[in-house]
Amino acid sequence: MQDRNIGKPRAKPKARRPEVGSGRKPAPVAKAVVGQRNPERTSAAILDAAVKEFTEKGYGGARIDEIARRARANKRSLYYYFGGKEALYLAVLEGAYFNIRTAEGRLQLSSRDPVDGIRELCRFTWDYYLEHPEFLSLLNTENLMRAKHLKRSARIFKLHSPFVETLGDLLARGVASKQFRSDADPVRVYITIASVGFFYLSNRWTLSTIFGRDLARSEETSAWGDHMVEVVLGYLRP
Repeated sequence: MQDRNIGKPRAKPKARRPEVGSGRKPAPVAKAVVGQRNPERTSAAILDAAVKEFTEKGYGGARIDEIARRARANKRSLYYYFGGKEALYLAVLEGAYFNIRTAEGRLQLSSRDPVDGIRELCRFTWDYYLEHPEFLSLLNTENLMRAKHLKRSARIFKLHSPFVETLGDLLARGVASKQFRSDADPVRVYITIASVGFFYLSNRWTLSTIFGRDLARSEETSAWGDHMVEVVLGYLRP
């Protein structure tokens, strides 16, 4: 099951009440952190600002002050909700994966014809990459650091395990209906889909230059989406 706590602020500590008849005055309550009255909105604004900052500047170049400025919050709010730069960056990564896995869930692959399901997954992945360049940028940044931060996440496996299981079931149904080969591994199939799309976009400027062809044009990107489908289905045919 998907973790719904990704990016949510930590629970606020409750102030202690004085014991009845103790004669002691209650301890002074600390001034409220900016945004504490609307924690969901504040934490969402900080996450959104952090996505932009990490996407544009990478992990090393991102600055907490700038994230707070973008979110129209103060640094105390950021530290209160996320604990610091590393924790915030990891929350951004987890959120990025959560978003794509959630969107993939809407494809309802478990109820689709195997061929249609693979076709939809290929097209969805390609369209998602086109519409969410920040996702690819974040992956590039984390890969440059050899998944240093992602390895600390206790949620990543829980996010991906159900998806691998669903894709494995789709492939198994394709084998049963004699539409797919019997030795296809779901993880390798997904890596193929992701890599065919990822490489095109991460290298489109150099590829466009060396081949004298504008690969960013809508006609080219649309044709590549069709190509992805044919490549994957071609491999899966028995």
